[in-house]
Amino acid sequence: MKRFSCGELVELVTAYLDEALPAAERKGFDDHLSCCSSCSDHVARYRATIDVLGDLPPEKPLSPATRDHLLTAFRRSRRA
Repeated sequence: MKRFSCGELVELVTAYLDEALPAAERKGFDDHLSCCSSCSDHVARYRATIDVLGDLPPEKPLSPATRDHLLTAFRRSRRA
Protein backbone atom coordinates (compact mmCIF):
# COMPACT_ATOMS: atom_id res chain seq x y z
CA MET A 1 0.00 0.00 0.00
CA LYS A 2 1.28 3.46 -0.91
CA ARG A 3 1.81 5.97 1.85
CA PHE A 4 0.87 9.48 0.80
CA SER A 5 2.43 12.77 1.77
CA CYS A 6 0.14 15.78 2.16
CA GLY A 7 1.42 17.20 -1.13
CA GLU A 8 0.68 14.00 -3.01
CA LEU A 9 -2.79 13.85 -1.51
CA VAL A 10 -3.59 17.39 -2.65
CA GLU A 11 -2.46 16.53 -6.19
CA LEU A 12 -4.73 13.46 -6.32
CA VAL A 13 -7.85 14.80 -4.62
CA THR A 14 -9.88 15.04 -7.83
CA ALA A 15 -8.97 11.48 -8.84
CA TYR A 16 -9.95 10.35 -5.35
CA LEU A 17 -13.31 12.12 -5.46
CA ASP A 18 -13.94 10.76 -8.97
CA GLU A 19 -13.16 7.26 -7.62
CA ALA A 20 -10.44 6.94 -10.24
CA LEU A 21 -7.64 5.75 -7.92
CA PRO A 22 -6.72 2.06 -7.89
CA ALA A 23 -7.92 0.25 -4.74
CA ALA A 24 -4.48 0.14 -3.10
CA GLU A 25 -3.91 3.86 -3.64
CA ARG A 26 -7.42 4.68 -2.42
CA LYS A 27 -6.70 2.71 0.77
CA GLY A 28 -3.48 4.68 1.29
CA PHE A 29 -5.34 7.91 0.64
CA ASP A 30 -8.07 6.96 3.15
CA ASP A 31 -5.44 5.96 5.72
CA HIS A 32 -3.74 9.34 5.36
CA LEU A 33 -7.07 11.14 5.74
CA SER A 34 -7.81 9.21 8.93
CA CYS A 35 -4.70 10.56 10.65
CA CYS A 36 -4.24 14.00 9.04
CA SER A 37 -6.89 16.54 9.98
CA SER A 38 -5.45 19.15 7.61
CA CYS A 39 -5.86 16.89 4.57
CA SER A 40 -9.22 15.68 5.80
CA ASP A 41 -10.37 19.30 6.04
CA HIS A 42 -8.99 20.00 2.54
CA VAL A 43 -10.97 17.10 1.04
CA ALA A 44 -14.10 18.18 2.92
CA ARG A 45 -13.78 21.75 1.57
CA TYR A 46 -13.25 20.40 -1.93
CA ARG A 47 -16.36 18.20 -1.64
CA ALA A 48 -18.42 21.10 -0.30
CA THR A 49 -17.33 23.34 -3.16
CA ILE A 50 -18.23 20.68 -5.72
CA ASP A 51 -21.63 20.18 -4.08
CA VAL A 52 -22.42 23.90 -4.05
CA LEU A 53 -21.27 24.46 -7.63
CA GLY A 54 -23.19 21.40 -8.78
CA ASP A 55 -26.38 22.92 -7.39
CA LEU A 56 -26.09 26.10 -9.46
CA PRO A 57 -28.84 26.40 -12.05
CA PRO A 58 -27.53 26.25 -15.63
CA GLU A 59 -29.18 29.54 -16.48
CA LYS A 60 -27.15 31.29 -13.75
CA PRO A 61 -23.49 30.35 -14.34
CA LEU A 62 -20.68 31.79 -12.24
CA SER A 63 -19.63 35.29 -13.10
CA PRO A 64 -16.12 35.59 -14.56
CA ALA A 65 -14.97 37.35 -11.36
CA THR A 66 -16.33 34.57 -9.12
CA ARG A 67 -14.79 31.90 -11.35
CA ASP A 68 -11.40 33.67 -11.22
CA HIS A 69 -11.67 34.01 -7.44
CA LEU A 70 -12.35 30.28 -7.04
CA LEU A 71 -9.50 29.29 -9.37
CA THR A 72 -7.11 31.55 -7.46
CA ALA A 73 -8.18 30.01 -4.14
CA PHE A 74 -7.67 26.46 -5.46
CA ARG A 75 -4.24 27.32 -6.84
CA ARG A 76 -3.23 28.79 -3.48
CA SER A 77 -4.47 25.71 -1.62
CA ARG A 78 -2.44 23.43 -3.91
CA ARG A 79 0.74 25.37 -3.04
CA ALA A 80 0.07 25.29 0.71
